[in-house]
Amino acid sequence: MGVVVRSGGGSLGGGRARGGGCVLGVTFPTDPHSYHLVGISFFILGLGTLLPWNFFITAIPYFQARLAGHSNSTARTLSTNHTGSEDAFNFNNWVTLLSQLPLLLFTLLNSFLYQCIPETVRILGSLLAILLLFALTAALVKVDMSPGPFFSITMASVCFINSFSAVLQGSLFGQLGTMPSTYSTLFLSGQGLAGIFAALAMLLSMASGVDAQTSALGYFITPCVGIFMSIVCYLSLPHLKFARYYLAKKPSQAQAQELETKAELLHSDEKNGIPNSPQRVALTLDLDLEKEPEPEPDEAQEPGKPSVFIVFQKIWLTALCLVLVFTVTLSVFPAITAMVTSSTSPGKWSQFFNPICCFLLFNIMDCLGRSLTSYFLWPDEDSRLLPLLVCLRFLFVPLFMLCHVPQRSRLPILFPQDAYFITFMLLFAISNGYLVSLTMCLAPRQVLPHEREVAGALMTFFLALGLSCGASLSFLFKALL
Repeated sequence: MGVVVRSGGGSLGGGRARGGGCVLGVTFPTDPHSYHLVGISFFILGLGTLLPWNFFITAIPYFQARLAGHSNSTARTLSTNHTGSEDAFNFNNWVTLLSQLPLLLFTLLNSFLYQCIPETVRILGSLLAILLLFALTAALVKVDMSPGPFFSITMASVCFINSFSAVLQGSLFGQLGTMPSTYSTLFLSGQGLAGIFAALAMLLSMASGVDAQTSALGYFITPCVGIFMSIVCYLSLPHLKFARYYLAKKPSQAQAQELETKAELLHSDEKNGIPNSPQRVALTLDLDLEKEPEPEPDEAQEPGKPSVFIVFQKIWLTALCLVLVFTVTLSVFPAITAMVTSSTSPGKWSQFFNPICCFLLFNIMDCLGRSLTSYFLWPDEDSRLLPLLVCLRFLFVPLFMLCHVPQRSRLPILFPQDAYFITFMLLFAISNGYLVSLTMCLAPRQVLPHEREVAGALMTFFLALGLSCGASLSFLFKALL
């Protein structure tokens, strides 16, 4: 017997009492307003965790203008790409690399951090640190500073902000393991909107009609508000009866609940909330790795700790595909794609071309690609078509490099029209979303139940490795332009 409580059409439980009532002498929270508020809180927390990454890469024109010495130029600060000889600092490349290296580092340090630092300190401390660093970034808009010191301070902020974001996301996802799967879905939905939210904020800032400095200040204050709302939501959770019941579970109870809720989420997360950035993918990977694989009938489960080498032998091809997908994506996005400009005459379209066709289009199509795996999984884990499809994505590297990037010294422009870039971006983004989601769905099917913990650690490491490799290769591809 169990009680099923539905919120927004989604089941918060089934087969077991999860939403309210009393089963076997255990009292469950029944306040409907409480679980709705918990859902809203986790949605905002999901949005807040990925705002830093998205707001930094979407604001590349602003940073390049400051580094080129145009801090007081009303016309150029937000609306123009500064590339070629003016981009002496390689800002696109460095912001990508220094955003992904913390993910690789904290993937290796997760176990140590989570054992030594209490959960509340990790989450609240990370949120406060991100808020302060973003406030510093916003304050620098009004500070006249030479390019060198400005670049150093910005890169330090990027590195620290993404380090805290990596800790924050892992800690929040650990909390979500004790909650019904609907709340994990809402958290992922919030993360899925972070990239789109950042792109829309940039477009509104550019279209506001105020001077560029005020527009940039408003843009960077926006994530500060989002992070502050995340802090308020996190602090409110202990005061909500529904959240207090689940978050107060003992570790053993939480672990059992986590396995069930993550398994259920596999059937619904792609329809309700899709990750749209590298950091978010590292978290959703855990969901798929908790899925109960289907072992072969004659294959017995071996007791004891599984061998890392044996698990790697089973998933190496899927892990390699994941590495290659992100290597291609981060090698050109945003380092190369943010340099592409419209070939039309100067005007409104050329001003809004890159924010719309690069960042907004990528985030929307990436989400669409990930959602496709909720309807079909093709090719399957035994097919050799998956590596072929992944390798074909390497064609996007020369295609983007041959688009309309005005300042170049080596390669010609073979695809000057805007339609080429838009078409390439559509295919690039939807293939990234679909192949990332597909590899995450296929990996847990290749290991036995007792091997999934090791497989999860391996896949998360290779994911972070792919991100870092792509960010490193972006320097080479930019130099070849």
